[in-house]
Amino acid sequence: MFNKKNLSAQIQNVIYNKIKLKKHLPLAIIASGSLFLAACGPSSDDKTSSTGPDEYGFTPASEYTLESNNAVLEELPFENKQDFSDANRGFIATLPEYVVKYTDGSTIMDLSDYDFIEGDAPGSVNPSLWRQAKLNNINGLFKVTDGIYQVRGFDLANMTVIEGKKGWIIVDPLTTSETAKKALDFVNEQLGFRPVSTIVFTHSHMDHFGGVNGLLAAAGNDVANIEVVAPGGFMEEATNENIIAGPAMSKRASYMYGNLLPRSERGHVDAGLGKAVPFGTFSILAPTLTVNTDETHTIDGVEFEFHIVSGTEAPSEFTFYLPKMKAYCGAEMVSKTMHNLYTLRGAHVRDAVLWSKSIDEAIEEQKDAEIYFGTHHWPVWGQDNINEFLVSQRDTYKYIHDQSVRMINNGLTPKEIAEEIEMPPALSNTFSSRGYYGTVKHNAKAIYQGYLGWYDANPVNLDPLPEYESAAKYVKLMGGAEAVIINAQAAYDEGEYRWSAELLNHVVFADADNKDAKELLASSYDQLGYQAESAPWRDVYLSGAYELRHGAADKVIDLASMKVILLQTPIEKFFESMAARLNGPEAFGEEFTLNINFTDLDKNYVLELENAVLRHKLAPKDKTADATMNITHELFIDLVIGVAGVSEVLTSDDLSLEGSKLGLISFFALLDQPEGVFNIVTP
Repeated sequence: MFNKKNLSAQIQNVIYNKIKLKKHLPLAIIASGSLFLAACGPSSDDKTSSTGPDEYGFTPASEYTLESNNAVLEELPFENKQDFSDANRGFIATLPEYVVKYTDGSTIMDLSDYDFIEGDAPGSVNPSLWRQAKLNNINGLFKVTDGIYQVRGFDLANMTVIEGKKGWIIVDPLTTSETAKKALDFVNEQLGFRPVSTIVFTHSHMDHFGGVNGLLAAAGNDVANIEVVAPGGFMEEATNENIIAGPAMSKRASYMYGNLLPRSERGHVDAGLGKAVPFGTFSILAPTLTVNTDETHTIDGVEFEFHIVSGTEAPSEFTFYLPKMKAYCGAEMVSKTMHNLYTLRGAHVRDAVLWSKSIDEAIEEQKDAEIYFGTHHWPVWGQDNINEFLVSQRDTYKYIHDQSVRMINNGLTPKEIAEEIEMPPALSNTFSSRGYYGTVKHNAKAIYQGYLGWYDANPVNLDPLPEYESAAKYVKLMGGAEAVIINAQAAYDEGEYRWSAELLNHVVFADADNKDAKELLASSYDQLGYQAESAPWRDVYLSGAYELRHGAADKVIDLASMKVILLQTPIEKFFESMAARLNGPEAFGEEFTLNINFTDLDKNYVLELENAVLRHKLAPKDKTADATMNITHELFIDLVIGVAGVSEVLTSDDLSLEGSKLGLISFFALLDQPEGVFNIVTP
């Protein structure tokens, strides 16, 4: 029998007392662009006591966490209030209540969830992150300069509104139709109604284009009269990212953005780039003007000098300079935070050298600018201030790259590099280069990954045992679960939370039903989350703690709300996705040829299953095929994303079938239907 006396009082409070949990709204999960988009978790005021767990089980900040967070106050120049002055400058108005509803009545975004963010940082939040959260709480309509306005804080991203001759030029229409309509309605209410003449998409991430249909609803003018401007490759990148690995990215991103967490002092407080990612209705428009090179265009009477920066923060992206207004838009190439070279939801590593070089070029391109504004955060006024901001952003990415490579060539491993790398004081004391979104540690590991991949050259890591197997052996070697927990408790009591978490992770992966280990591991994650300066790191740790206490989310991926965008996705991407969903062992020895003939597109694709591999090609109908599906594009998308089942499709008027019906059903039965429902912190 395990001795309960070895458990801390905090753990006993959770394990041996019943915790009444609030019921959550249904969770809908999707992945697209660079974002996870999900219904926000429960909102609540922080009603926790200072001595016990809150209603979700999150423990109080320990004395070591308090000490760590207090030290931050001594390390950074909190007396510098310039960002607060800039974030409030040009304020026109805001809504007394900002609540946005989905069509079913559920809440997409409610800014009152963050009313608790005021005053000094509580012990459960890193003071530097608290500062960023307070800045991101400043919301409403702002005048940037004559002819340029921004809506900030109504979504994760900003919506910029520029006065054109015929109407509004809208730069980045937010994430959802609902938030975009709310924002433009508010602009028209405050500044006077004008139609939308132009929509500018700065880059291919969802929070910068997904709300476009909301603009059309608010503007009331025909889309045929609107010019849509985007960088080269926009449609391809905006519609197909995450199609292949979307389910896994969705689950990981739910951790990164803290979607299940309460909005409270012990839960989600900020996303670093903004408050949170809204979930609603998503849309897209194809560009009528594609910018492929550095070039100048006059758009609704306003001169735009475009600069291509694709491959920095997004695979398709541009910045632009407005010479008449002496204003430079840095898109998301630069923000008031260190960004991700590698994003925790999972994505390709970004090119730090190209990123730094592009910012260096921007310094020259905007040398006459008097105003900088971006697609996140607040503007900067004055050429000296703009230059200082851009230089610190440029050198942040270059320093991490160069020092990581230096240590790579000295034989250091990714973990060692992350532990050893130290930013120069000039950058570490600059708030806009702090790790509120990306971090020095995981960006340094990204550099290693980009050059050398996952293998650190140590033979022991070439073919290691899977976690669940090695964990059981470690626990047995260390004297059993009780002995490991005793040692982990000692580490926890000394404030060594990284070590207690590592020890307890072995116990949990050896025995997922060990409640003592799970609660102490969750408590370790609590403290690591409270100390984190990065909003995603905080949310990842606290989401891990939440899952240990309450289990993984059991809701399926909802791609139906993405249908408008998925209909614009190249069909080939869905065939690639189907190939990646083929259950190889179940397909051993199976052969099948299928024509998928799109009756509304006049295109036929031949799918061939052989050697447990599914291949596709655009070709005339294969007359020897086992089956032919004559189907509409829309019905095919419904089938692939699970909106319609095989039996439903087979009875639809939009499908006619030739050949073996049974063979077709058997073929689709070989395809997995991943829902993004799996454990992360337990086996």
